[in-house]
Amino acid sequence: MKKIIFIVNPVSGIGKQKGIEKLISKHLDASVFDYSIVYSEKPGHAAELSRDAVNHGIDAVIAVGGDGTVNETAQGLIGSETALGIIPTGSGNGLSRHLKIPMDPAKAIRILNNYKISSIDTATLNDNLFVSVAGVGFDARVAKEFAKSGRRGFRKYFNIATSAYTHYKPRKYTMVIDGEEITRRALMISFANSSQFGNNTSIDPNAKIDDGFIDVCIVSKVPYWKTLFLAPLLFMKRFDRTSYVEIIQAKEVELVRKKGKSGHVDGDPFVAGKNVHLKIQPLSLKVIIP
Repeated sequence: MKKIIFIVNPVSGIGKQKGIEKLISKHLDASVFDYSIVYSEKPGHAAELSRDAVNHGIDAVIAVGGDGTVNETAQGLIGSETALGIIPTGSGNGLSRHLKIPMDPAKAIRILNNYKISSIDTATLNDNLFVSVAGVGFDARVAKEFAKSGRRGFRKYFNIATSAYTHYKPRKYTMVIDGEEITRRALMISFANSSQFGNNTSIDPNAKIDDGFIDVCIVSKVPYWKTLFLAPLLFMKRFDRTSYVEIIQAKEVELVRKKGKSGHVDGDPFVAGKNVHLKIQPLSLKVIIP
C-alpha cells in the first residue's frame, strides 16, 4: 500500500476544505492507500510537515489548500522521491488549473486513486521556491496588498488590482537573461513556470512546466481606456498575442531595478530587494496528475 499524508490548510481560500475528512474517507481508495490527515497551524508549517514526510519515507504528500499551501508543501519535497498531490481549495489554484486537476475536491481526490506520477520543473526567486508563477512589479504590489487585506477570493483581488492600476507607474528593469543583457520599462516582470496566474487567467498560455525553461514575461502597461477591451483576453488565453507582452525563455536571470522591492512567489509576497536572481530547477518535483 502507498503511504500518503494529507496536509490541510484550515483557512485557505473560500472554505472548500471544510468537510475534507469525510470526502477523503468516501472517495479515496482505501485498498491502495494508507493515509493520515494533518492540519497546518502557522506559516511554514506545511513545509516542515512535508520534509518530515520525506524523512519517514512517505510516498506522497497531498496539499489541501490554495497556491500558498501547494508552494509550502512542495518546499519539503524538492529533489525527493515523495510526490506532491493537490486538492485545490484556494481562490486562485494556478498550478492545479495548469495540471488540469478538477476544482471539485471529490473529483480531485479520485484523481489520486490512479496514482499517475510526472516530474515538473520548479524555480527559485532569490532562493524562494515557486512552482507556478513569480514576479516583481505591479503583480507583486497587488499580492502584497491582497495579503494585507486578510480577505480571499477573486473579487477582492480584482478590486485591489483595479484600484492600484491607475496610479502604478511602469519601472525600468535591467536583466541579464542567460548571459544577454536587456533593459525594459515595464508594468511588471512575471516569471512563468506554468500557464496559469490563477482564477483561470493567463498572459503566457504556452508556458510548459517540464521544458527546463522559465518564461520571462515582460508586460507593458495598457492605457487605461483600453483595459476594458483587452482584460477579457487574459481569460481567453490570448493576451500574449498583444503588443503589451514580450516573452523570453530563460534558465537563469539576474534583474536589477532602482525602484521597488516587492516580489511574490506563487502569489505570496516577500521583500525581494532591488537585485533579483532567478534560477530553474529542471524536473525537480514529482506530482500526481490526472
